[in-house]
This record gives sequence, C-alpha cells and structure tokens, in this order.
Amino acid sequence: MTQADKNNLTSQDKRALRYSLIAIAVALAWILWPFFGAIMWGFIIALLSTPLNRWLIKRFKFRSTPAALLTMLVVLLVVVLPFVLISLSLAREATGIYLRIQSGELNPTQYLRHAFNALPDWVGSVLDRYGLTNFDRLQARVNAMLTQGTQFMAAQALNMGQFTFDFVASLFITLYLSFFLIRDGNAIARLIEQGIPLTPEHKRELWSKFTTVIRATVKGNLLVAALQGALGGLAFWVLGIGAPVLWAVLMAFLSLLPAVGAGLVWVPVAVYLLLQGAVWQSVALTAWGVLVIGLVDNLLRPTLVGKDTRMPDYVVLITTLGGMAVMGINGFVVGPTVAAMFMAVWHMCVSPEAPNDPV
Repeated sequence: MTQADKNNLTSQDKRALRYSLIAIAVALAWILWPFFGAIMWGFIIALLSTPLNRWLIKRFKFRSTPAALLTMLVVLLVVVLPFVLISLSLAREATGIYLRIQSGELNPTQYLRHAFNALPDWVGSVLDRYGLTNFDRLQARVNAMLTQGTQFMAAQALNMGQFTFDFVASLFITLYLSFFLIRDGNAIARLIEQGIPLTPEHKRELWSKFTTVIRATVKGNLLVAALQGALGGLAFWVLGIGAPVLWAVLMAFLSLLPAVGAGLVWVPVAVYLLLQGAVWQSVALTAWGVLVIGLVDNLLRPTLVGKDTRMPDYVVLITTLGGMAVMGINGFVVGPTVAAMFMAVWHMCVSPEAPNDPV
C-alpha cells in the first residue's frame, strides 16, 4: 500500500484495519505463547550481545552475517556450555541425595532429633505444645518433601543436560532468533518504531527506558545470583557440607529474590551447625554469609539494578516477586520491566511537555 493509498483511507477503513491488527496480534501471541520464554531470552541475548557485535564490525570490518555468527559462538562458549555443565553436575548431586534418602543412608529426621535435643528446655516445651516433636510424622513429611524436591531438580537438570526435545527446541528457538535479531536488529527496531503512534522524542524515551531496564535487570540480577551462588557453594565446599553444587544452584536461584535471597539457605544451615556443636563452622558460615554474600547483594544489586532503572529498591523487590509469582523464573525480568514501562508512560501522560526528563 502506497502513501497515497494510506491517505485516501476513510476513518472507517482505518478503524477496521486497527481492529484487524489487534485481532491478528492476539492470535499471533496465542500461537507464540508456548515459546514465550525462548523468545524472550532470544531477545535478551540479542540485546546484551549487540555491543559485542558492533565492536566486531567496527574493529575487524566484518560483514553483518559473519559478525553475528561470531557473536553467537561467544554466547555458546560463555553462556550455554557452562550452563549445561552445571546442569549435569546438579543432576548428579541431586540424584545422589535422592538415592541416599531412598536407601536410608541419609535420614533428615535424625539430624532434626539431634538438633531438638540440643535446644533449651523451654524451646522444646513450645515445640511439643504445637505437636512439632512427633518425629515419626515429621520424618514422613521431611522425607517426602526432600524426595520430591530432589526428584524434581534431578529431572529438570537431566532434561537440560541430556538435551531432551523440549529443551533442544527452546534452545534452538532462542539462539536462532538471537542470531537474526543481532544481525538485523537495527532494521527491525526501525520497523517497529514506525508503527508506534508517538512523537520521536517519546519513542526514543520509551526505547531507552525499555533497553536500560532489560540490561540492568538481567545483568544485575544474574550477576548477583551467580556471585552469591558461587560464594555460597564455595563456603559449603570448604566446610565439608555435602552437595555444594546443589546448594550453590539453590542459593543462586533464591538470590533472584532481593533482600532475602541466599540467606534462606545458609542461615538454616548455620543454625543447624550450631545446634550440632560445630560452633566454629557455624560462626564462619554466618560471618561469610553476612560479610561476603550479603555484601554482594547490598552493594551490587542497588548499583546494577536500581540505579540504572531509576526505580526505588522496594519497587524492584515487589515487582520481581510479583513477576516470578505470575510467570515463574521469567518474571524476574518481566516484573521490573513492566513497572519501568508503566512509570515511563505515566511520566509522558502527566508531563508531555518534558519527554526527556528522567523518570
């Protein structure tokens, strides 16, 4: 359709086209929804890898396709391969714990009984009042929870490590889409920009806000999670606590939750060590958790996430938790992004005369 044809459209024609576009967009979203995570991470990888791709083109005078291929090779070596190796280690440790529970070699209730015996009498009386000292029933519950948890983690890790069909399909879509977004990203961005009915200033502000939040959220949260998980796993390995990779992955996952994060793992372990009489190990783990693991969260997260997104810490926390509650692991990106875009659009609505002011 030429520009002249567009100008000759009646208001009724434009309204019909608008409704048709909305209907088709909904249908397209419904079709693509099963691969939402793969598409989202393909976009994120492309967004984070674009600076490297531009540097390769500028530094070595590569054409767009070879530069995009080389960028994807770096992504495979730096991101995908370590992820698969960690998944295999996680599967091995989770399977080992599951087998030890099934054989009776690992009996969590015995540790709970020893910890209960080490408690003061008044604490034991309170627990007994609420029926928390029925160790037979407690053993059944704990064993069931641990069995289900280790089975789930082992199955998920094996699915990734052994390249099941779903994982291969999602990974292929992610990398395939990333390649074309890296290579043709500028043209695609211009095409999308043309269809947004806003002024150029508002378009630039929205795009800048969107990309900034994505980069800050992913780089910040993933970097903090990786560091906290690695530091926690290192501490567990030094102290001789079993399955350090499993604990490290669990701490890294929980670190996506601001403020609480890895403490949900190392604090109970430190308390257990103290009740077992391993005082110096408990003190060492507590000091490491507060001064090292906690410091990573307190220093890096506000700097990498809150500062770049220009959102208060409490907004980042609430939207991260809400996003993960609604969309699972992908929600730690979607939640803050939706909040940031809402703030940006709200600012445009209430201050249209100053579109370039910070949100």
